[in-house]
Amino acid sequence: MTLAVAIDETDDMPVEGDGFLSGLFAHAPQTTAFNKLRKRLLRQVRQAIDDFGMLKDQRRWLIGLSGGKDSYSLLALLMDLQWRGLLPVELVACNLDQGQPNFPKHILPEYLAGIGVKHRIEYRDTYSVVKEKVPEGATYCSLCSRLRRGNLYRVAREEGCDALVLGHHRDDILETFFMNLFHGGRLAGMPAKLLNDEGDLFVLRPLAYCAEEDLAKFAAAMQFPIIPCDLCGSQDGLQRNAMKQMLSTMETQMPGRKDRMLRALSHVNPSHLLDPKLFDFASLSASPKD
Repeated sequence: MTLAVAIDETDDMPVEGDGFLSGLFAHAPQTTAFNKLRKRLLRQVRQAIDDFGMLKDQRRWLIGLSGGKDSYSLLALLMDLQWRGLLPVELVACNLDQGQPNFPKHILPEYLAGIGVKHRIEYRDTYSVVKEKVPEGATYCSLCSRLRRGNLYRVAREEGCDALVLGHHRDDILETFFMNLFHGGRLAGMPAKLLNDEGDLFVLRPLAYCAEEDLAKFAAAMQFPIIPCDLCGSQDGLQRNAMKQMLSTMETQMPGRKDRMLRALSHVNPSHLLDPKLFDFASLSASPKD
């Protein structure tokens, strides 16, 4: 029995008064539709954890919590798996306060304390650095992401964590793939498991198989206190937004295409591509004719 299948053999909802999850699911609807959504997401997370060996030699994870729907959902689903006995690692939630004006500093500490998860709020004014370095009208995402990632790596080391766990989902992976294809001239997506350049920390993405639409429904049902990104989320014309719109149009016209594209990224045939570094075309030889 796989761990993903084991999800169906546990209770649908935590028992009333269960201290570990009662606060987290306090506002969750007691409906069949929500239970099905929750189970589907849990199965997909467990499948990603199994497929990419995310639990190998792992003891403690740092969960990057931005205050958006995806990272809230990631934390909730991982806590749910812990409650079911399917995730034998310690979780530490971390929000990096990057110094954006009007950032509601009280929301995340109050929420995390309320659900009883160990957490750390780290302040680093990367906002001023990004505003200073990036020209007016250019997008902030690349520099902002690099600064945020570097600080999260540092916090993970300080907290004794084996991995930094992020809330990127299926749609993020597909958008990144097409951005690299159209703008970078290369075939590359967003790996579900990555070893950092220093070789001391893993970056894990357990939501790799989860659809953004499902996560949005889950977050709305859970009534997470969403914090919008006023730094990059307010910028128009981002390349990622164009990829998102393209994929949305394709999914509308041909339902199921996103899942098929994700499966394609898991079934690569190097001999049918054009990269001699991946396949030794020069050594191909035909059998001698009689």
